[in-house]
Amino acid sequence: MTRYNWASIEREQLNPLFARQVVHGDKITVARIELGKGCIVPEHAHVNEQISMLKHGRLLFRIAGRELTLEAGDLLHVAAYEPHSVEALEDCHVVDVFSPPREDWRRGDDAYLRK
Repeated sequence: MTRYNWASIEREQLNPLFARQVVHGDKITVARIELGKGCIVPEHAHVNEQISMLKHGRLLFRIAGRELTLEAGDLLHVAAYEPHSVEALEDCHVVDVFSPPREDWRRGDDAYLRK
């Protein structure tokens, strides 16, 4: 058993509008993400199944030619390998859960987030 507290987890500023804190387990990654209004996460896909939980703000997801706006309290499931992009319509706080763990994030192989 390992106890974590967000206040003690390093906050990584990937670009001026995108910051994250991450905890990796053996079979899961959990991330607390802050997106500033206007932040765009370009279209990408990954091996990981994802559940996004919007705690604050509004997000526009584009998935498979569809647009879906999430509001605070909404959760969204993104299947593995499903291309998707995100736009922050307001300042947002999101908790993302990924399985399997985001090995690309561990390696720093996430240049699309650093632009």
